[in-house]
Formats: sequence, C-alpha cells, structure tokens
Amino acid sequence: MKKQAILISAIASNQGKTLLTMALLHYFKKNVRPFKCGPDFIDPQFHTHIADTPSINLDGYMMNQLQLQWIFQNYMDKDIAVVEGVMGYYDGMDKGASAYDVAKTLQIPSLLLLDGSGSYITIAAVLQGMLSFREDNTIKAVVINKVSSKMHYELIKKHIEAECKGIVVCGYIEKNLLLLESTHLGLDLKALQDDKIDSLTKEVLANIEMDVLSSVMDITLEKNDAYPFEAIKKENKCCVLVHDSNFSFVYHDNIEYLKERFDELVIVDATRNEKIPEHADMVILPGGYVETDISYAKIQHATIFQNSLIQHASAGKRIYGECAGLIYLGRKIDEKVMSSLLPLVFELTNKRERLGYYQCELDGRVIKGHAFHYSKVLQAPQSNIKLYKVSKKTAKDGGWRVDNIFGTYLHTMWRVSGLPI
Repeated sequence: MKKQAILISAIASNQGKTLLTMALLHYFKKNVRPFKCGPDFIDPQFHTHIADTPSINLDGYMMNQLQLQWIFQNYMDKDIAVVEGVMGYYDGMDKGASAYDVAKTLQIPSLLLLDGSGSYITIAAVLQGMLSFREDNTIKAVVINKVSSKMHYELIKKHIEAECKGIVVCGYIEKNLLLLESTHLGLDLKALQDDKIDSLTKEVLANIEMDVLSSVMDITLEKNDAYPFEAIKKENKCCVLVHDSNFSFVYHDNIEYLKERFDELVIVDATRNEKIPEHADMVILPGGYVETDISYAKIQHATIFQNSLIQHASAGKRIYGECAGLIYLGRKIDEKVMSSLLPLVFELTNKRERLGYYQCELDGRVIKGHAFHYSKVLQAPQSNIKLYKVSKKTAKDGGWRVDNIFGTYLHTMWRVSGLPI
C-alpha cells in the first residue's frame, strides 16, 4: 500500500523540530496522522490539536520492533504520516529508542533540521558525519534553520549538494521566528490559538519547497495481521478513566486498549467535579498536573469527585494512579491537600527529580516505562505498603500499593505491559 511519511529530526533537542512538525501537520491537516518518537505527552497534545487526529507514540524502548511496526501500521489510516523525533537523531540508540531506530524499523524517510546560524561549510561536514555514523539510516532530506538570508541559504545548499550526494535540500527557515512559551513540563497548550498556528505555518514553510519534500516521502505500508502483544482478555466490567486538563497524560493507544479490554469505559472529568459511577469496577488516574496552583484550583473543591473516589476505595475496588495520579492518591504535596488514599506526603522541588526510562519489577514481571517529575516523596510509612523499586542506579522508590490501590511514578504502555493492578 502506497503512503507518504516523514520523520523530523535534528542533531539535538531545541533545534526547532516541534515548530516544523506543527507547521507540516497544519499544512497536511486534511489527511495526516501525527506520531511522536519516545514517551512524550506534551508534543502529542500539540499534534492532536493541530491535526484534529490523535497523535500516536512510537517508543522503541517500551515496544519491540514487531510491536512498533504493528502500532504504526494499525494507526496509519491516513495517506500521510508526520513523525516528530526525540532529542538528536541517534540519541537513545543504546536503548533502541532513538529517532534513527524508529525510522529504520518502520522504513520511514528522515528529514534533518540543521542549524545554519554562524556557519556554512561546516554544516555539510556535520551532515556527512550523520550520514556515515550508521549506513542504514533513512536520512533523505534536510531543511536549514535559523538562516539569515537567502544568499546564506544558497551558500549552505551548494556545499551540502557538493559533499553529501543523494541528500535533498528542501529549503530553509528564517531566524527570529515566533517562539512558543513553556511550562516546567514542556510547551504551553495555551499558545495554540488557531490564528497563531496559521501564521506560524506560513512563516515556517515560506521558504520550504513542499513539492521537493513530498518527493522523498513515499513509503510502502505492509500490513501484518499478526498481533505481537499478549492477547487481551475481555472483562465484563466498567473501567473509569479520569481524563481532563489535570490528568491529561494518557497515551492514545492506552485509551484504545481500555476500550478493547473492558465492556464499558467511562471518561470522568475531575475538574468539572464529575462523579465516579457506583457500578465502576476500576478507576485510573493518569499523569498530568495537580501540583501547580492553577491545576490544584481546578480540583480543590471537587468534593463530589473525591468522595466518590473514596467510596470506590472503601468498597475494595481497584484504583491505579500514574505520577499526578499517584500524588492525588497521597495525603498532600506541600500544603495542597489530596485524597489521602495512600499514606504518602510529597514535595514539589525546583529541580527535576527523575527523567528517563526505568523498569519496575512487579509480581515477577518486569515492566518498562518512563518517568518525568519534579516532585519527591517526603513521607512513606512502610508498615502496610508494598514497595516496588525502579531499577536504575540513581532511582528512588517508584511505586506503592495498599490493598487494591496502586500508585507509581512510572508511565507505561498498557498494551505492552498490561495494567499493573
């Protein structure tokens, strides 16, 4: 099956990948599926907003190659795929999780966004190094970013075409374009007004030859009906997923997994003080924000939601929380009072406490996941808590369980690992 796809990467973070990806998604909006390399939650929210189609995470650490291929093929229901890379093109190779690994596994052409500021011939040398580092890379094209003038671009282009045979130079992006605001966990969704997206797209793509880019995007999609995950056992139960602006860090495939596993999936908005149905068998509180003043204000007076969650717990039913969900299950973070379903006290710090891939050993299973948080546990009584260590040299305690309530800092892909509880 003939499709088109492009993976956007660079030599490092903060090179403009997200801006170019956003512009391409807006340009191809009528027929594009967005994807994101790695475990990120913020960029996919941008993608989904712009493309009006859920963005899918492609993670080479949490998924093996067959699983990665299945996820891409299963969600590639549009004619065009735009995949945003992670960090630099080869970063994460040691875990099989780099943009290079994803592009190679899926045979997707890669486009490198190269910084042209203060240089011209050296850019060709850098590109040569990228091309020769792994001969099975899928780098087909480049766009030059932060270019001072068309003359500057033409000079760079001349040397790339002379030194890097077979690489298509698609155009350039001028320096000093509009920058998006940021929060402590990434880009700010408030910056995504539609008029700003439209003007940003025009600025970013003004000097990029889209027909030239399109010429390197052709792929052949081979459907494989084999299901490379553990078979899902359908449960005649009701699962509640708390999903709102606070608890927003949910991989789209996790939602699809819940629909496939449970007879009934109910979405509850805690910020609107919605009640958990009495017939619910399980409640999931995913990651997001509960620790900031703005996010806490949204749930501080959500007494109907909290009381129904406590009643759910009192009935001995299952509750699972990831990161922000873990914090909400605790007693408090700083002076912000939470549900007190787990005897944990948290503190919000000014530095990142944990970022990266981790593993959790749970009931004889090794579960792979990702953690990213600025909070830490101050008090965690040991008497009635079963503790799980996250296996990394610098790791601290990663999960706590009391009866049927389980909370962890680890974000996982449930189709791969199953639900921890």
